[in-house]
Amino acid sequence: MSDAALSSRPAPSDLADAPAMPLGASDEGGLVSDAAPEEAPAPGEVVEPGRALALADFAPPSIKAGERLIRLAYRLGIPGSTLTAPLRKAAKPRLLATVTNPLPGSKVAGTALRAGHFLVHGVKSPIAQIDFAGAARMAPPLERVVHSFAWLADLEACAPREAVAGVAERIMGAWLAANPKPPSRPGRGPAWTVGNAGLRELNWLVHAPLILSGQDKVLRAKMLAALSDTARWLDKNVGRAEDLLGEVAGWCGIVAAGLLLPDGKPRRLFGEAGLIRALGELVGDDGGVLSRSPLGQIEAITLLVRLRACYQAVRRDPPQALEAIMGLLVPPLLALTHGDGSLGSWQGSWAMDAQELAALVEASGVRTRPLRDVRQWGYQRVVAQKGIVQFDAAPPPLAKHARTGCASTLAFEFSHAGQRLVVNCGGSACAGGLIPVRLEQGLRATAAHSTLVLDDANSTAVLIGGKIGSGVSEVDLDRRTLIGEKNAGATRIEASHNGYVGRFGLTHRRILILRDDGTELRGEDLLIPAGRKGKTGKVGFAIRFHLGPGVEVGLSEDGQGAGLALGDGSYWQFRIGGEGQLAIEESLWADGQGRPQPIQQLVIQGLVSRGGGTFAWLLKKMG
Repeated sequence: MSDAALSSRPAPSDLADAPAMPLGASDEGGLVSDAAPEEAPAPGEVVEPGRALALADFAPPSIKAGERLIRLAYRLGIPGSTLTAPLRKAAKPRLLATVTNPLPGSKVAGTALRAGHFLVHGVKSPIAQIDFAGAARMAPPLERVVHSFAWLADLEACAPREAVAGVAERIMGAWLAANPKPPSRPGRGPAWTVGNAGLRELNWLVHAPLILSGQDKVLRAKMLAALSDTARWLDKNVGRAEDLLGEVAGWCGIVAAGLLLPDGKPRRLFGEAGLIRALGELVGDDGGVLSRSPLGQIEAITLLVRLRACYQAVRRDPPQALEAIMGLLVPPLLALTHGDGSLGSWQGSWAMDAQELAALVEASGVRTRPLRDVRQWGYQRVVAQKGIVQFDAAPPPLAKHARTGCASTLAFEFSHAGQRLVVNCGGSACAGGLIPVRLEQGLRATAAHSTLVLDDANSTAVLIGGKIGSGVSEVDLDRRTLIGEKNAGATRIEASHNGYVGRFGLTHRRILILRDDGTELRGEDLLIPAGRKGKTGKVGFAIRFHLGPGVEVGLSEDGQGAGLALGDGSYWQFRIGGEGQLAIEESLWADGQGRPQPIQQLVIQGLVSRGGGTFAWLLKKMG
């Protein structure tokens, strides 16, 4: 790891010899969950899709025998009013308490609503032109905001309630006119997926003063009826959710209604049992959701934060299992943050701003540190002083769990002192805002990530509707600490995947070595024949390094390196060794608001024999 290595190509042998160094202690000095420190994985550990991801130790809350009977009777269809007070008439719809919103929305988006527009990922959509019935489909991000009523938080954040309640009532009135009654089952338009209905019920209850404080008694009665109707619809249809996260949203809506609507105890008991079971199926034992998406992780945390506010409103403690699951969810999310606190771009997410993430973590009440080795969720995190590497060391999510599944296996991101040097494009989940919908599949492709691509083919098939097909089915992973001369050290991660074996007969293996001072990242990408008899001929390859926003790059005179000037004034050098030519190409990156920003990428490309090849590279801070 001498500085002299910068003046010449990094020798592949430098990296190949590294595994012989002894295994040492962790490089991160406690950057793991305070509750459950992670051990280093065993050499050669194989990470398979869906392996051991279901929690087995979360059961419904302990309740008395009589309450169990009430829960069973409610599940069988006996009305809550009959179970709680069989000798009196059912109570009229009303709210039992006012909830304090724990998560403020966007003032900018709220101001746009007051001006007559929904503002979603940079695109303004006039409220007057929205088809609330859903016959004319909207872009997916706008559809989610409109029908989940997530915009209520934005409206509440931009001005006092008296100034914005009229806007909320007008939109609510238009929505109710277009959706007078729930359909018999889910799927009858985007408003009536279980996920959107559950989010809508929860948001209506949390932001009830905005939509129920007006003088129009007829509209108020319709709103209260809609709350009751949606809760009953969720009771019957929550098991038909589009995916596990949608089911969790549905159960959260049921529990919130059970807490805040009259005669709700049977519904609450029913909902708590279903919610804890669904969360156990959604969350792996290291706290990551099965979609492997930070956005899914954020949605799960947000749901539980808002639901806890409903418990607080009625002065009731949530079940201990919900608090335990909240404690599991936060550390893996923090593992995908960079030094400035913003989010890495993985599985459809964009580089969410640090302030937004910090507000969510604070609202969760969980005090913890990032996990460095989220084994089953599939991400590795290496921290070396000011340098941070995030590495995708697992197969993509199973198709049934993916919402914006990406073929990102063995991609990485690297930042130093909060400045992003190497990124992934990200943003497929916000396609339909300023990012066109036509780019959605491209942003999920292997080429949109900082990893190796063969013949412009994805390592895992990218399908429509956010789904994932065949490709990577297992990843072999080895992580260890290296101890060199004079106690100089580094963290070494080696991983390989089988996504290109079927088409090209080649296994992709990647080695990353981050020096302990965070100023040098060495890499080696190897293509290894998978069978005893290698295929003949050559195949095109490209190793892509998408560069962070504001990074200025220029090729060296010999064409084997590049200089990178960062916005903080630092200067880095990139060098390659072995086969391939280095080029600079244009790229795209989704910023903290999900808006597209032009960036550049370094590409090592050429032809490689079916007998395999080795490509070494070095990224080092100068001065």
